[in-house]
Amino acid sequence: MRTTVPLGEVTRLLEGRAESPERILGPHWIEWEGRKAIAIRTYLPHGTRAWVVAPEGGFPARPMRRIHPGGIFEALCPMPEGNLQEFRYRIRVMDARGKVTTVEDPYRFPPFLTDYDLYLLNEGTHWQSYKKLGAHLRTVDGVEGVNFAVWAPNATSVSVIGDFNDWDPTRHPMRKHIPAGFWEIFIPGVREGAMYKYRVRYGDHWEDKSDPYGFYAEVPPRTASIVWNLDKYEWHDHEWMERRKQINWLEQPISIYEVHLGSWRRRESDPTQWLNYRELAHQLIDYVKHMGYTHIEVLPLGEHPLSASWGYQTVGYYAVTSRYGRPEDFMYFVDLCHQHGIGVILDWVPAHFPKDGHGLRRFDGTALYEHEDPRQGEHKDWGTLIFNYGRYEVRNFLISNALFWLDKYHVDGLRIDAVASMLYLDYSRRDGEWIPNEYGGRENLKAIAFLKMLNEQGHGQFPGGFTTPG
Repeated sequence: MRTTVPLGEVTRLLEGRAESPERILGPHWIEWEGRKAIAIRTYLPHGTRAWVVAPEGGFPARPMRRIHPGGIFEALCPMPEGNLQEFRYRIRVMDARGKVTTVEDPYRFPPFLTDYDLYLLNEGTHWQSYKKLGAHLRTVDGVEGVNFAVWAPNATSVSVIGDFNDWDPTRHPMRKHIPAGFWEIFIPGVREGAMYKYRVRYGDHWEDKSDPYGFYAEVPPRTASIVWNLDKYEWHDHEWMERRKQINWLEQPISIYEVHLGSWRRRESDPTQWLNYRELAHQLIDYVKHMGYTHIEVLPLGEHPLSASWGYQTVGYYAVTSRYGRPEDFMYFVDLCHQHGIGVILDWVPAHFPKDGHGLRRFDGTALYEHEDPRQGEHKDWGTLIFNYGRYEVRNFLISNALFWLDKYHVDGLRIDAVASMLYLDYSRRDGEWIPNEYGGRENLKAIAFLKMLNEQGHGQFPGGFTTPG
């Protein structure tokens, strides 16, 4: 039987330009000899032979035939009972050396993002977007793996590349939710600790991007994101967290010790080495208690490429910097502070972000997180880009990030950096270098609305948490 797959779609897939790879790959209903059947297609660039097999031996192994020299294989299977998603199978593949392995097909698994998720994300009100976007360890239909999801509405295609697929962008192209602009894929077999990026293509240009929602990253100057589980740490600050809900910090005396963890103290045996979060916790707590402070304010800890920036040029907003340890190590830092009656405030930078190529800058080939016009979208003084607070998805990204630190890391407050630069359109600009608001004024009305919404959600969802301008 001749395949029904259009050659043009196969070519786009092999060139890394497929917007909807699931239209070719995975299981598909077809008409075969007057009956309904399932066509299963897979991409095996290094395979010489392949078979479709049932996990429980439900049907005999069915040989697949190569329908394109680039490595596209297809097999026809009788129509099963139930719907397409309930048809379980695996792919057995033989390589050029005769080695046979059995693998799961990523394109047989249903999407993780629901229509309701997509609605809230596009509306800018999915306040727990960090539970759906990024890389999440999941078990689907008894199969362990990782679900990857990213926002890139203007990209031609997006692929997950990593140490689990030899950084090959043709191996795991993501499916696009149209018109929402979010891409996702469940990749079986990927484990915690796997390194990855997104290969984002826009027309003839492509760039490898770190995950905006990545929970962990390589130590700079390396820039890959790392799959990580943030739910395995066992907290011991229940008493503090319950008491915090009853406290209005606006009416309480606070004495704050501000600290940059990387320069506060170094390892005595080797001053070029940083202390880790756990070591810093014990030494800082002793000092802070001795001096009588109530809170520790930590300079920004979102992953940042330039150590000299003290963290104020953030790239990984959801990734605590790996310079001083793993995510659970910083959780230990906060936990121990709380057990000793000390609050933790985190400097947070929603005003601007750096231009590093692996970061948010022109993420999908367009001005996505920033403004296109440099009179709105660039800080000349700092050489950074300004968030577009009027875009719903950007607002969602930032507010969700603030709530993320309060939720996953139990921080007590956020010091919002560079608020003045957010509030005034003419901040550090001469005449002709800025664009007035719709009323002809200098106030950034969209930034003001963003800050109001941020505080509404923060105080509403985390009583006792607080923000302070910087």
